[in-house]
Amino acid sequence: MRRSVLSIAVLVAALLAGGCSILNSADNDETVGWSAQRLYGEAKDAQAGKDWPKAIKYLEKLEARYPYGRFAQQAQLEVAFCQWKDDDRAGALASADRFIKLYPNHANVDYAWYLKGLIGFSAQQTIFTAWTTPDLTDRDPKSARESFDAFKEVVTRHPESKYAEDAEARMRYLVNSLASHEVHVARFYMKRTAYIAAANRAQYAIRYYPTAPAVEEAVFVLVKAYDALGMDALRDDADRVMRTNFPDSRYLKVGGDKRNAPWWRLWDPDW
Repeated sequence: MRRSVLSIAVLVAALLAGGCSILNSADNDETVGWSAQRLYGEAKDAQAGKDWPKAIKYLEKLEARYPYGRFAQQAQLEVAFCQWKDDDRAGALASADRFIKLYPNHANVDYAWYLKGLIGFSAQQTIFTAWTTPDLTDRDPKSARESFDAFKEVVTRHPESKYAEDAEARMRYLVNSLASHEVHVARFYMKRTAYIAAANRAQYAIRYYPTAPAVEEAVFVLVKAYDALGMDALRDDADRVMRTNFPDSRYLKVGGDKRNAPWWRLWDPDW
């Protein structure tokens, strides 16, 4: 009996201590009693000072305490922006996606899509500029494709958006980057005599990014790959595409003006 009483006393003491801890935590929360307007204002001040964690903290408290207020929806968007600036790309994408899912017809949903594009755009620059290792086949430019799709939503569904012009310009950049990536990988395969893989990557670039400058080299790779595989008919078709679409190509100029020469065999494999 004595042990039971002692155990109960210990339990009560622990609960009381826990309650005091909770109360102290609440007492230490400087935002207790703040209005939605004040929370939003403090969050904006934190953003102005580039204190992203503090801004996120205030915005999340605002959304939790005043979920139906006029600042709540804007707070969701700004949380996504602050997370992106704080290098939390995964969190930022999740926040932007949540806003788009909850408010697909919101007046600022174009910004949510644009922000998604920016998040992927900043991530893909690392992929395309960090070619420091010879094997690029394990580099998946998924973020670039997702960024392109997000910008496309802005341009096609919200053509009057103030973000549409910039989104379209970034789409063009992404197309060029993605095409260059495919050609770079195709060249990698060519150097390792994986001609079928090289031809497939070159075909992909030509098919999906036909306006990109890198397509010229993609056609060149295709000619070389088909020639190496002994697929003369396909090689000749690719040759005609090269001559028709890129008559001034540097690849055609090699070896002088010998139009009937097999120009593709005159190029060094390490072009």
